[in-house]
Amino acid sequence: MDQVHELVNGYSRDGTMLPRSRSELYDRIRDFTVCANKDQLLGCCALHVCWDNLAEIISFAVRQDAHNQGIGSLLLHASMSEAQELGINTIFTLTRAPGYFRRYGFVEVNKDVLPHKVWGECIKCPKFPDCDEVALVREL
Repeated sequence: MDQVHELVNGYSRDGTMLPRSRSELYDRIRDFTVCANKDQLLGCCALHVCWDNLAEIISFAVRQDAHNQGIGSLLLHASMSEAQELGINTIFTLTRAPGYFRRYGFVEVNKDVLPHKVWGECIKCPKFPDCDEVALVREL
């Protein structure tokens, strides 16, 4: 979990992602899919089930030196497949990199269509209500 914490929070230092505490990561440890080479973490992605038919892609990160190797694509596809296996038809993400997700069929939506996210978690965020992340959804 230390490597996941370092990777995710490394991206939070430049504002790309929101920081995650160790406690948050441990609370969601079963949500994570990771890609590693031996004992070196290359990337991670978590699928967090929010509601009956809704899940969120969170803590999605690939090490800078592992970009352009298809790791992000593998992680995202694994999360989408898991959602389908769970019978979840809608996944979403809040991101500062919307172009990446658009390549995988995600479309931008107003955050108002995600009330479970906004009132369940976003309200706790230090950036609320002035969030600069883009909400994207994909139907599976």
